Amino acid sequence: MHIIKIDPRALKDNPNHARKSKSTPQGDALLAATIKAVGIIQPPVVSPEADVGNGFIIQAGHRRTRGAIAADLEEIEVIVTDPADDGGAMRSMVENIAREPLNPVDQWRAIERLVALGWTEEGIAAALSLSVRQIKKLRLLANVLPAMLDQMAKGDMPDERQLRTIAAASIAEQKEVWKAHKPKKNETTSWWSVANGLSKTRMYARDASFDDELAQAYGIAWVEDLFAPADEDSRCTTDVEAFLGAQQEWMTNNLPKNGMVTESNSWGQPELPKKAERVYGKPKKSDCTAMYLDREGKVQSVVYRMPEPKAAKGKGGEGGAVAPTQRPDVTQKGQDMIGDFRTDALHEALQRAPIEDDTLMALLVIAFAGQNVRVDSGSGNTGSFRSQIAPHAATLVDETGNLTFDQDTLRIAVRSVLIEVLSCRRNMSNSGIVSRIAGAVVGADSFLPNMGTEEFLLCLSRQALEAACADASVLPRNKVRDTRAALVEHFQEERFVHASALFAPEANELADWKARNELSEDEDASDADSVDEPIEGEVDPGTISEGFREAAE
Repeated sequence: MHIIKIDPRALKDNPNHARKSKSTPQGDALLAATIKAVGIIQPPVVSPEADVGNGFIIQAGHRRTRGAIAADLEEIEVIVTDPADDGGAMRSMVENIAREPLNPVDQWRAIERLVALGWTEEGIAAALSLSVRQIKKLRLLANVLPAMLDQMAKGDMPDERQLRTIAAASIAEQKEVWKAHKPKKNETTSWWSVANGLSKTRMYARDASFDDELAQAYGIAWVEDLFAPADEDSRCTTDVEAFLGAQQEWMTNNLPKNGMVTESNSWGQPELPKKAERVYGKPKKSDCTAMYLDREGKVQSVVYRMPEPKAAKGKGGEGGAVAPTQRPDVTQKGQDMIGDFRTDALHEALQRAPIEDDTLMALLVIAFAGQNVRVDSGSGNTGSFRSQIAPHAATLVDETGNLTFDQDTLRIAVRSVLIEVLSCRRNMSNSGIVSRIAGAVVGADSFLPNMGTEEFLLCLSRQALEAACADASVLPRNKVRDTRAALVEHFQEERFVHASALFAPEANELADWKARNELSEDEDASDADSVDEPIEGEVDPGTISEGFREAAE
């Protein structure tokens, strides 16, 4: 056995090499970078060709040889041994099986030793083909209490989150907690208890709405969290009180018009004023904004609407209903959101969609047949229905009281009336089925927003989510929240509208409505008699109809 120097390109692979599967490109790149930085630590083992030629066969060190070639080394040292009777098969197998990587604790200690010998973090990172951030992370972990490291070296390792919490604590804190939770002989450690005893709430700079000036005013000192992903702002602070105080001051200084700062309840939702209705559709100018801090200390805002004052009306209590055997496809909150989505889409369609004049007049008639005609408007405008419509009506009448207008003025007035009257909101302004009919007629479905959001999908049952997956060619997950997350990601690029949000009413619902409201023959005759003989002092309905026909023409 002796050592020689040779060009690695002159060495030949052993056909009896035990490791046939290819190594990973990442592993090969790491080995090549290490060889380029520090050379080959253990020379490959070779033997002369047995039959013909004067070359050498690699017995152990195929990857080291390829790494040396990738590192552009012209010569490497190799150990020359006599060829084995079995062609080196047993030697190759034993050499590959016996290798075992360093455990994490040994890696941490080895890095600390290299630093003590004068290696820089950048040099270690280059030699091991790791990022400098990863080296910093390992160095931080090397500062774990030695007694804990000894326990980890036995294979009793905490998970990454627990290890992160332990390493971030001081040695004094670690000693105190380890004293209370040190395991008995031959027992494993309750790392959850250790991490829980050392955990501290951290507030992150990426969640802060305030600027550096306000942070300095509150004495907030940011510390980098080396365990956070490298592509995000990982600065954090454990001074929770100062962080929340700065957030509160920022909200106070940046309140919008009709805005308020509120608290969050135990569910993390904002505490809104009594009787306030949260707005999920497009906000109006008269709507209010509530700003609050969520459980992570982030500034959040919601839009809400206060109902108009109304006289109290006594209503009998509803009888007890039988609880459903399973959760409905869409919850009550989801139905409320659908009502808002429908109303906004209907109003936008009435403003922008092409509608024939005779269709507008027909819609106006059925609009006033709605169950909400008091009129309680769903447009979000303040003031009474009369105060909103009167300015439009005034444009249709001249100084002498005669109707005089152009077609554009008439269309604007009629559309405005429809917008004030028709509503799908789940409150006192709900028009019922007539708003659904109107929405289907004017094509309001195309104005509905993308409902593939986390907030709306939370309102769907498992069955409804899986049905949406089938329509979108998304594979359902085992857990409902994973299925929901997959749908949210899918619908970021596509528009999703739940079938129950479409405007067209079901056939049986429409038939019931028509049956309840169609006139009988006796009623038709009675109406005809009343038209033929108008009461003295009242305007003849025929005159009114003629006036509208003249206006339309």
